[in-house]
Amino acid sequence: MDMTDLQQDLAAFWMPFTANRQFKQAPRLLAEAKGMYYKTPDGREILDGCAGLWCVAAGHCRDEIVRAVQDQVARLDFAPSFQFGHPLAFEAANRLAAITPPGMDRIFFTNSGSESADTALKIALAYHRARGEGSRTRFVGRERSYHGVNFGGMSVGGIPGNRKVFGNSMLPGVDHLPATHDLARNAFSRGQPAHGAEFADELERIVALHDASNIAAVIIEPMAGSTGVLLPPKGYLERLRAICDRHGILLIFDEVITGFGRLGGAFAYDAFGVKPDIMTMAKAINNATIPMGAVAVRDELHDAIVNAAPEGAIEFMHGYTYSAHPVACAAANATLALYEREQLFKRAAAMAPHFEAAAHALKGARNVIDIRNFGMVAAVELAARPGAPGKRGYEALVKCFGKGVLVRVTGDIVAVSPPLVAEKAEVDRIFATLAEVIATID
Repeated sequence: MDMTDLQQDLAAFWMPFTANRQFKQAPRLLAEAKGMYYKTPDGREILDGCAGLWCVAAGHCRDEIVRAVQDQVARLDFAPSFQFGHPLAFEAANRLAAITPPGMDRIFFTNSGSESADTALKIALAYHRARGEGSRTRFVGRERSYHGVNFGGMSVGGIPGNRKVFGNSMLPGVDHLPATHDLARNAFSRGQPAHGAEFADELERIVALHDASNIAAVIIEPMAGSTGVLLPPKGYLERLRAICDRHGILLIFDEVITGFGRLGGAFAYDAFGVKPDIMTMAKAINNATIPMGAVAVRDELHDAIVNAAPEGAIEFMHGYTYSAHPVACAAANATLALYEREQLFKRAAAMAPHFEAAAHALKGARNVIDIRNFGMVAAVELAARPGAPGKRGYEALVKCFGKGVLVRVTGDIVAVSPPLVAEKAEVDRIFATLAEVIATID
């Protein structure tokens, strides 16, 4: 196939979050995957340095998950979750409830992180209404946060590009906390940064402005992933939790990226010791085999909503056709069993010190202005090229791919988050390749 034919074949797919014209001039195609590696259509191996898109925690095409999906699609391809159920959905909910923070045992299934974020916002509103505090409708998000691309998630999110294009159509009544990233004080931090707990105090100002009686929830990522691996400073989450408790405001953790071992425990609660009221999940919930998401809720919230409705009435007017899809549930059950059997969360925690050392070995490399890490995720931030922000980052992405390593880039920030099954040699290769590439970028 010549280039003209290839470009014609690529034309129909309008690619998400991609510079389409640029990509289709020089496409980077992935055709197969197994374990830690992708394979291109011409047979070249690509080491996966970002777990697909933060989501393939157990490595690609694991036999147990593949078999579960194959068996399930032949047995029960679809079953409605509106007024009906199937056993796998309840099994998946119970498996999740076994690893969520204590007292967060009620699970609502969605199909993506975006849907999970919007579901969490709706649950917060429904809870306050059920308790007779229907005036609590305002949300507080955070700058440089990402909660998906549905209108609710974008509204509480803090990505300027989304807000520039869609800002006039977002939810009203949303405020934002400042981002926690403080390059001047925290550059080259290992683990949680030392400075910045006081950023949480901005919530007190917002409460004073609007009154707590009008605020439903605060939603944050414990660690902001998509906007560049922005870690919570020591004491920040604890302070935010205390302020929310003081004013009766719900705290929502978006754990779409941080969940399922990325930080060295099942969820951020295991890493930081702070428990939210509502928690969103997706991505690694079933190793990204089939689209799936979920929301875990404190039992008291669930009970307040359910018990406020008349007997026989639908208590929560929300859901999706594919909520708890049988094939997605089969993949989730197989994945969660695999995580437990192979102790992948503990494995990630044990690998974290080596991962940290490999990442920080790039300190002093050309144009590197910061390196930060926690668990099995790290960011290498490059100084922006004058007048061309994001160009160095994109060049690093392309050159790493050319050398057989897949990384994730946000602007001039290179994120590394390999599958949790990565061996030390593979971790070393990822960062060695990145070092080689950075040395070639002006």
